[in-house]
Parts: sequence; structure tokens; C-alpha cells
Amino acid sequence: MREDEEVIQVFGYNTPYYKLVIFLVGAGMASIAGSLFATYITFIDPSTFTLNESVFILSIIILGGLANNRGAVLGAACLILLPELLRFVGFPSDVAAQMRQLVYGLLLVLLMLYRPQGLMGEYKL
Repeated sequence: MREDEEVIQVFGYNTPYYKLVIFLVGAGMASIAGSLFATYITFIDPSTFTLNESVFILSIIILGGLANNRGAVLGAACLILLPELLRFVGFPSDVAAQMRQLVYGLLLVLLMLYRPQGLMGEYKL
């Protein structure tokens, strides 16, 4: 359905039904993940989810590649290990946080210039 919804409809599939099922499965998985996160943290308020967290998660997907689960895992591994590697460089703690943001931004700009589909992505933005 992602490539051409009309072709799927020509073959007799009920695309609104499948879209609804896919949405419900995704919402169910998100609710389970949220429940597990709330159990792990034991307290959730709106300040738990900041803009930095959203940008970090979006960066993982962009780095790994769209429409590829292995790419998302690779992007997560790269962006999780990157701060750990910068820890061994020996910067002071206040400079290390700024360096991490600088490296994230530089990595995303270079990725958009030279490999817009991500490391393992199949589709360009």
C-alpha cells in the first residue's frame, strides 16, 4: 500500500480496513512501550519528554534510514555509542555536552548532503 494504494484496490483489497488495522497495531505497540516505560521510571510528567528526546529519536531514524528496521537499530547503536566514545576524549563535562550536540548536527548535515536515504535506507526523503 505504501507504493501505490490504487493498485492494491484494483486487486480487491479493502485498503481503509488495512490502514485501520495497521494504525491499531502501531497504537497498541506504542501503548505497551509507554506502559513499560512508565513502570520502569515509576513517575511520568510532561517534562519527561522534551524536545531533545524527540530530536534524538528522529535523528536515530534519519541516520539509520527510512523503511528499514536494521537501519533503525544501526542508527540507535551509532548515536548511543557516540557519547560514550566522546567521554574518553577527555573534554570537561560542560564542553562534552556541547560537543555531542555539535557532532549530532554535523552528522545529520553530512548525511543529508551525501546520503539522504540514511545509512541503510532504501528511500530518499
